[in-house]
Amino acid sequence: MTKPHERVSHAERESAAKMLADATGAGYLTTDEFDGRIAAAYSAVTRADLDRVAAELPPEWVRGWEKSRRRAERVVEKQAAARRHLAAYVAGSGLMITIWLVVGLATGAWYPWPLWPILGWGFGVWHHTKPLREARALRADGGPPPLSRGML
Repeated sequence: MTKPHERVSHAERESAAKMLADATGAGYLTTDEFDGRIAAAYSAVTRADLDRVAAELPPEWVRGWEKSRRRAERVVEKQAAARRHLAAYVAGSGLMITIWLVVGLATGAWYPWPLWPILGWGFGVWHHTKPLREARALRADGGPPPLSRGML
């Protein structure tokens, strides 16, 4: 449960400003109302201050906007996790190939053992990077632009 006297962060003020911009675009606020509320949002110190900037907006619209914002944050988190997994896969594969080359040069044993862990791990990476491939396909089809922390 949020308390009206709690202080708000810069990210929360940015999120409120984005919500106000979207509300203006949806026709809930005039540009004059937007100007006044955006100034109040950026100067907000407590949760009560931020609640005042959302006053008179339909509660169901605000809840829907917050739900879509949380969904977008989850997508960004999944994409970041997939990128980390892909980077670890590339680094691990490179390490295994390097070890294979060193052992092959030193002993003459050239059995391609890195192939098996690279293929197995690659199967997991393929499925884990699905969000990246989907986002790329959406952008290629003219879908929404890529998400970034600054857009939330």
